[in-house]
Amino acid sequence: MSTVADKLAKKSTHKTSAKQVRLRLVYVDFWSAVKLSFLAAIAVAIVTVVSFILVYLVLQATQIIEQADEFLGGFSDGSFLLSNFVSFPSVLAFAAIVAILNLVVVTVLGAVMAGIYNLAVKVTGGLLVGFTSN
Repeated sequence: MSTVADKLAKKSTHKTSAKQVRLRLVYVDFWSAVKLSFLAAIAVAIVTVVSFILVYLVLQATQIIEQADEFLGGFSDGSFLLSNFVSFPSVLAFAAIVAILNLVVVTVLGAVMAGIYNLAVKVTGGLLVGFTSN
């Protein structure tokens, strides 16, 4: 009488022939590249905003901004304070602006890279990619 474990052991020792296929990538769809680069840019934008907020919170917790105010106050007689420019709303607004600009730039770069690859394929013949089946 054979158990399920014996049957699985027999299946694992039986080797299947792996078929290899070599394909050439000769075209990258423009809109697919734009959508993928847009999704990557959204992830980078979220990381940017969160990192700006975390850096601001660390600077607030360690009171580096107040120390910088004291240092700069010695040069400007208290007329220039860093804390007037670096507040949570201004940091959040700056992070949002950087994230939006980054979103646009990364999306456009993804589209440009797809276009450049499609033009380069005409010269090079494409990228040779190998696949195997398990």
